[in-house]
Amino acid sequence: MIDDSAFTGDALRKRDSAATKQAILDAARTVFTRSGYDAAGMREIAGLAGVDPRLIGRYFGSKEQLFTQVVEDAYTDHLMLTPEANAETARALLADPTAARADGMILTLRSASNERAATIMRDSLERNFQRALADELVGPDAAARAALLVAICTGVQFMRNVLHSSELIGGDTDTLAGYLRAALDAIATAPPAPTGQ
Repeated sequence: MIDDSAFTGDALRKRDSAATKQAILDAARTVFTRSGYDAAGMREIAGLAGVDPRLIGRYFGSKEQLFTQVVEDAYTDHLMLTPEANAETARALLADPTAARADGMILTLRSASNERAATIMRDSLERNFQRALADELVGPDAAARAALLVAICTGVQFMRNVLHSSELIGGDTDTLAGYLRAALDAIATAPPAPTGQ
Protein backbone atom coordinates (compact mmCIF):
# COMPACT_ATOMS: atom_id res chain seq x y z
CA MET A 1 0.00 0.00 0.00
CA ILE A 2 1.26 3.48 -0.89
CA ASP A 3 1.21 6.12 1.80
CA ASP A 4 2.32 9.72 2.03
CA SER A 5 5.68 8.74 3.50
CA ALA A 6 6.70 7.38 0.07
CA PHE A 7 8.79 10.41 -0.82
CA THR A 8 11.92 10.45 -2.96
CA GLY A 9 14.96 12.68 -2.88
CA ASP A 10 15.72 15.16 -0.11
CA ALA A 11 12.17 16.45 0.29
CA LEU A 12 11.00 14.52 3.33
CA ARG A 13 7.61 15.68 4.46
CA LYS A 14 5.21 14.79 7.18
CA ARG A 15 2.58 12.23 6.31
CA ASP A 16 0.23 15.01 5.34
CA SER A 17 -2.09 14.24 2.43
CA ALA A 18 -3.04 17.88 1.87
CA ALA A 19 0.62 18.92 1.63
CA THR A 20 1.41 16.01 -0.67
CA LYS A 21 -1.49 16.82 -2.97
CA GLN A 22 -0.52 20.50 -3.10
CA ALA A 23 3.11 19.63 -3.85
CA ILE A 24 1.95 17.50 -6.79
CA LEU A 25 -0.33 20.28 -8.07
CA ASP A 26 2.43 22.89 -7.81
CA ALA A 27 4.88 20.63 -9.64
CA ALA A 28 2.28 19.75 -12.28
CA ARG A 29 1.54 23.40 -12.94
CA THR A 30 5.23 24.08 -13.44
CA VAL A 31 5.73 21.13 -15.78
CA PHE A 32 2.53 21.62 -17.80
CA THR A 33 3.31 25.33 -18.18
CA ARG A 34 6.89 24.65 -19.23
CA SER A 35 6.28 21.64 -21.49
CA GLY A 36 2.59 21.57 -22.44
CA TYR A 37 0.19 18.69 -22.00
CA ASP A 38 1.73 16.26 -24.48
CA ALA A 39 5.34 16.57 -23.34
CA ALA A 40 4.66 16.61 -19.60
CA GLY A 41 5.62 13.36 -17.89
CA MET A 42 4.26 11.96 -14.65
CA ARG A 43 7.72 10.93 -13.46
CA GLU A 44 8.99 14.44 -14.08
CA ILE A 45 6.11 15.89 -12.07
CA ALA A 46 6.64 13.39 -9.25
CA GLY A 47 10.36 14.13 -9.18
CA LEU A 48 9.77 17.87 -8.96
CA ALA A 49 7.19 17.33 -6.19
CA GLY A 50 9.54 14.98 -4.33
CA VAL A 51 7.03 12.13 -4.20
CA ASP A 52 6.68 8.57 -5.41
CA PRO A 53 5.08 8.66 -8.90
CA ARG A 54 2.37 6.28 -7.72
CA LEU A 55 0.99 9.00 -5.46
CA ILE A 56 -0.14 10.96 -8.52
CA GLY A 57 -2.47 8.12 -9.42
CA ARG A 58 -3.68 7.89 -5.86
CA TYR A 59 -4.61 11.57 -5.60
CA PHE A 60 -5.58 12.42 -9.16
CA GLY A 61 -6.21 9.17 -11.00
CA SER A 62 -4.66 10.09 -14.34
CA LYS A 63 -2.65 12.68 -16.23
CA GLU A 64 -5.87 14.07 -17.70
CA GLN A 65 -7.47 14.49 -14.29
CA LEU A 66 -4.33 16.12 -12.92
CA PHE A 67 -4.26 18.51 -15.88
CA THR A 68 -7.93 19.33 -15.31
CA GLN A 69 -7.21 20.35 -11.73
CA VAL A 70 -4.19 22.40 -12.77
CA VAL A 71 -6.33 24.23 -15.34
CA GLU A 72 -9.06 24.88 -12.78
CA ASP A 73 -6.49 26.48 -10.50
CA ALA A 74 -4.68 28.38 -13.27
CA TYR A 75 -7.87 29.93 -14.63
CA THR A 76 -9.08 31.44 -11.36
CA ASP A 77 -7.36 34.83 -11.75
CA HIS A 78 -9.97 36.59 -13.89
CA LEU A 79 -10.52 40.26 -14.63
CA MET A 80 -14.04 41.62 -14.41
CA LEU A 81 -15.32 42.88 -17.76
CA THR A 82 -18.44 44.83 -16.88
CA PRO A 83 -18.84 48.56 -17.65
CA GLU A 84 -18.16 49.66 -14.08
CA ALA A 85 -14.91 47.66 -13.97
CA ASN A 86 -13.55 48.15 -17.49
CA ALA A 87 -11.37 51.18 -16.71
CA GLU A 88 -9.45 49.14 -14.13
CA THR A 89 -9.48 46.06 -16.36
CA ALA A 90 -8.02 47.96 -19.31
CA ARG A 91 -5.15 49.20 -17.17
CA ALA A 92 -4.53 45.71 -15.78
CA LEU A 93 -4.39 44.22 -19.27
CA LEU A 94 -1.77 46.78 -20.29
CA ALA A 95 0.37 46.20 -17.19
CA ASP A 96 2.71 43.34 -16.39
CA PRO A 97 0.56 40.27 -15.68
CA THR A 98 0.26 38.53 -12.35
CA ALA A 99 2.19 35.26 -12.13
CA ALA A 100 -1.09 33.33 -12.23
CA ARG A 101 -2.28 35.11 -15.38
CA ALA A 102 1.08 34.66 -17.10
CA ASP A 103 1.15 30.95 -16.27
CA GLY A 104 -2.41 30.51 -17.49
CA MET A 105 -1.58 32.04 -20.87
CA ILE A 106 1.58 29.96 -21.40
CA LEU A 107 -0.13 26.79 -20.19
CA THR A 108 -2.90 27.41 -22.71
CA LEU A 109 -0.58 28.07 -25.63
CA ARG A 110 1.62 25.05 -24.99
CA SER A 111 -1.26 22.63 -24.48
CA ALA A 112 -3.85 23.80 -27.03
CA SER A 113 -2.59 21.53 -29.82
CA ASN A 114 -3.86 18.51 -27.88
CA GLU A 115 -7.57 18.13 -28.61
CA ARG A 116 -8.46 16.74 -25.18
CA ALA A 117 -6.43 19.41 -23.38
CA ALA A 118 -8.11 22.11 -25.48
CA THR A 119 -11.52 20.74 -24.51
CA ILE A 120 -10.59 20.77 -20.82
CA MET A 121 -9.36 24.35 -21.01
CA ARG A 122 -12.37 25.58 -22.99
CA ASP A 123 -14.78 23.90 -20.57
CA SER A 124 -13.06 25.44 -17.55
CA LEU A 125 -12.98 28.92 -19.09
CA GLU A 126 -16.61 28.81 -20.18
CA ARG A 127 -17.90 27.28 -16.95
CA ASN A 128 -15.90 29.31 -14.46
CA PHE A 129 -15.63 32.68 -16.14
CA GLN A 130 -17.50 33.21 -19.37
CA ARG A 131 -20.88 32.07 -18.07
CA ALA A 132 -20.49 34.06 -14.87
CA LEU A 133 -19.63 37.12 -16.93
CA ALA A 134 -22.66 36.57 -19.16
CA ASP A 135 -24.85 36.55 -16.05
CA GLU A 136 -23.53 40.02 -15.18
CA LEU A 137 -24.17 41.55 -18.59
CA VAL A 138 -27.45 43.30 -19.25
CA GLY A 139 -29.22 43.01 -22.58
CA PRO A 140 -29.41 40.59 -25.50
CA ASP A 141 -26.79 38.10 -26.63
CA ALA A 142 -25.07 38.14 -23.25
CA ALA A 143 -23.33 34.78 -23.77
CA ALA A 144 -21.91 35.82 -27.16
CA ARG A 145 -20.86 39.23 -25.83
CA ALA A 146 -19.13 37.55 -22.89
CA ALA A 147 -17.22 35.31 -25.31
CA LEU A 148 -16.14 38.38 -27.32
CA LEU A 149 -14.93 40.14 -24.18
CA VAL A 150 -12.88 37.10 -23.15
CA ALA A 151 -11.43 36.91 -26.68
CA ILE A 152 -10.40 40.57 -26.61
CA CYS A 153 -8.68 40.15 -23.25
CA THR A 154 -6.91 37.01 -24.42
CA GLY A 155 -5.73 38.74 -27.57
CA VAL A 156 -4.37 41.75 -25.71
CA GLN A 157 -2.56 39.54 -23.21
CA PHE A 158 -1.12 37.39 -26.00
CA MET A 159 0.12 40.37 -28.03
CA ARG A 160 1.55 42.19 -25.02
CA ASN A 161 2.89 39.42 -22.79
CA VAL A 162 3.82 36.66 -25.24
CA LEU A 163 4.74 38.43 -28.49
CA HIS A 164 5.81 41.60 -26.62
CA SER A 165 4.16 44.07 -28.97
CA SER A 166 6.26 47.23 -28.85
CA GLU A 167 3.19 49.45 -29.09
CA LEU A 168 1.43 47.70 -26.21
CA ILE A 169 4.51 47.64 -23.99
CA GLY A 170 6.10 50.96 -24.89
CA GLY A 171 3.05 53.02 -25.81
CA ASP A 172 1.25 55.67 -23.79
CA THR A 173 -0.59 53.50 -21.27
CA ASP A 174 -3.19 56.12 -20.40
CA THR A 175 -4.14 56.60 -24.05
CA LEU A 176 -4.15 52.88 -24.80
CA ALA A 177 -6.22 52.14 -21.69
CA GLY A 178 -8.80 54.67 -22.87
CA TYR A 179 -9.10 52.99 -26.26
CA LEU A 180 -9.27 49.53 -24.71
CA ARG A 181 -11.88 50.57 -22.20
CA ALA A 182 -14.01 51.98 -25.01
CA ALA A 183 -13.76 48.69 -26.89
CA LEU A 184 -14.70 46.67 -23.81
CA ASP A 185 -17.57 49.01 -22.95
CA ALA A 186 -18.91 48.85 -26.50
CA ILE A 187 -19.48 45.11 -26.06
CA ALA A 188 -20.26 45.01 -22.34
CA THR A 189 -22.94 47.71 -22.54
CA ALA A 190 -26.33 46.64 -23.81
CA PRO A 191 -26.89 47.92 -27.35
CA PRO A 192 -29.74 50.36 -27.88
CA ALA A 193 -33.09 48.96 -28.90
CA PRO A 194 -33.47 48.91 -32.68
CA THR A 195 -35.56 51.68 -34.13
CA GLY A 196 -38.26 51.19 -36.75
CA GLN A 197 -37.28 51.64 -40.35
